[in-house]
Amino acid sequence: MTRQHFIRATLTATTAVGLGIAGVGVAQASGSGAVAGTPTCAVSGLTASFGETLAGGMNHQGVVLKLKNTSAHTCLLRGYPGLGLENAAHRTLHSTTHWGDTWYAKSPAKTTLTLRKGQSAEAVMSWTHANTGTSGAVHAAYLEVTPPAATGHKTLKFPQWVDFGDLRVTALAHRIPVTP
Repeated sequence: MTRQHFIRATLTATTAVGLGIAGVGVAQASGSGAVAGTPTCAVSGLTASFGETLAGGMNHQGVVLKLKNTSAHTCLLRGYPGLGLENAAHRTLHSTTHWGDTWYAKSPAKTTLTLRKGQSAEAVMSWTHANTGTSGAVHAAYLEVTPPAATGHKTLKFPQWVDFGDLRVTALAHRIPVTP
């Protein structure tokens, strides 16, 4: 084999391997509904807000939490939002976030969500407030909402009593059916 044939054969093999790897990446990305090379949603490109308020028996309360893409580009979210409580002075209060089903909704499977500019994802959060004013209740003024894979958070007004600081939240989805 001449040097020129060897180089051509090597380039052909390398290109085939490269295309094979690229093809797997594209197939995986398109299988999840994601666009290859799409970045994770940055905190600065999202707004957080409350949607439908949910009230129920046995001192349960909840709300639909929304994260909206306000950036100029498409981005991805996957998983559960982080939650935390703050007092009126924005100091962190004791809280624990439980990921999974809530009183109002079954948690959807963790999937990668593609959010185009202006699109939202939602999660359903819930808590109880039976111990209002007792040592087992935390009186919050604000809620910290940390998008998945982020280190920063958004802050929402949240004047609520939360038993033992326990919050429950579902995974994010484009739409989550709730039981009011």
